[in-house]
Amino acid sequence: MIAAICKELILRKDYLSERIDTIYFGGGTPSIIETSHISLLLEKIAGIYNIKADAEITLEANPEDMNKSTAKALFNLGINRISLGVQSFDDKVLDGLNRAHAKTEAIEAIHHLQDSGFSNITIDLIYGIPGQNNEVWQANLAQAMKLDIPHLSCYALTIEENTAFGHWLKSGLLKQVPEIKYEQDYNTMCQYLAKEGYLHYEVSSFARPGFESRHNSSYWQQKAYIGLGPGAHSFNQRSRQYNISHNAKYIKSINNGELPFNEEILSQTQLLNEYILTGLRTNGGIDLQRIEQEFGIDLYKKHSKFIARCVEDNLAIIENNTFILSDKALILADSIIIELMIDK
Repeated sequence: MIAAICKELILRKDYLSERIDTIYFGGGTPSIIETSHISLLLEKIAGIYNIKADAEITLEANPEDMNKSTAKALFNLGINRISLGVQSFDDKVLDGLNRAHAKTEAIEAIHHLQDSGFSNITIDLIYGIPGQNNEVWQANLAQAMKLDIPHLSCYALTIEENTAFGHWLKSGLLKQVPEIKYEQDYNTMCQYLAKEGYLHYEVSSFARPGFESRHNSSYWQQKAYIGLGPGAHSFNQRSRQYNISHNAKYIKSINNGELPFNEEILSQTQLLNEYILTGLRTNGGIDLQRIEQEFGIDLYKKHSKFIARCVEDNLAIIENNTFILSDKALILADSIIIELMIDK
């Protein structure tokens, strides 16, 4: 797999012309492979692309994979940001989520990373979990503060049909959390982290000033990016490519010198809708003047009543011709976005 990804790098060398500002190892569990493989990939990337000296280089990891030697090795390689899949600091909740680590392992992993020199650490936490009351949820947030974590990605638990959770739900072993529970947990999180000085810069993302994810922000700002490996997506501001997800077919195709991807050419309407979709999920909002200049649509005029109602109800503000959702409205972002999207 590593050899194939290195070959794909060469096959895609002309896809991007920009200097590389961020590198992200994720979309799986890269912490289970040897650090020598991470080193090889970084070396190959540096040999093909011009990487900025201060590039943000993130690696996703599970707590159970992070010991002292691994943490130090990753830091010495030049990885400067770690995304740790903690999910919860409560052992009962972790057991219910079928996670392989315990609370103590998550805390130890964070200490190993900090002791190795990592200051830019983000953790994932999940809310809206059956059996996790508000007190437990607040304790999770308090533990993150105690550990001085500068960035949190907080997600509502979603239950997919063909998963263990989906089967448990059907059989009655698991009860669906009421919608009001999600809202309560979300509001608790927003209020708690605001008091702690965190910026709520995207629906699910909270950061101390200066620790916002540059990589994720580039997606939300429609910057071009290249994705490598099975199932990876690439975007050049005109089209989206996505590699096949089958590992063996991916490797075989790459070894034959062929890029195994499908491509979708994006229309102006699709590009506009993506801008609305990603922009309104962030504290940057959407630039109404830019929409008119680039897409020839006066969005304010087209949706004047709806936009006025959002402002009236304190769900949004218009500042410097930019439409921005208020903090309390971010939980409603999806329904607001649907109202503003262009249907043709």
